[in-house]
Amino acid sequence: MKLFTLLMSWLVLGVYACSSPAKKYLPAENGLDAGREFIDACLKGDFAKASFYMVADEKNKALLIQVEANYREKDKEGRQELRLASINIKEVAEPNDSSVIIYHSTSLDTSTQQTIILKKGSLWQVDLKQTNQ
Repeated sequence: MKLFTLLMSWLVLGVYACSSPAKKYLPAENGLDAGREFIDACLKGDFAKASFYMVADEKNKALLIQVEANYREKDKEGRQELRLASINIKEVAEPNDSSVIIYHSTSLDTSTQQTIILKKGSLWQVDLKQTNQ
């Protein structure tokens, strides 16, 4: 019985030690999903998740840092409003099989914005540098 208890203790400890505290995000199945996940993550202030759904190059990272800085400049109520805002998708365009453009607004800002999502290999990712041109 002691052996069983010892083995179970090691098993629990091993599972606990192997579990990563970092969040795991699932790759988007299509461009619309990647865009929605990215926009939602930015609204909620989850910039690690937003980064996961974004093309990882220096220009995009710099733009995401600016988006995060704008988010952090808001007061507590302003950030809470963003977290509660909904995404209103107005149109989804697919110019080709490896790009999607989402025209959207939020419940806080009704002006139309666009987000460009590209398929890089098997991953769909937002390209902020093309979005902000």
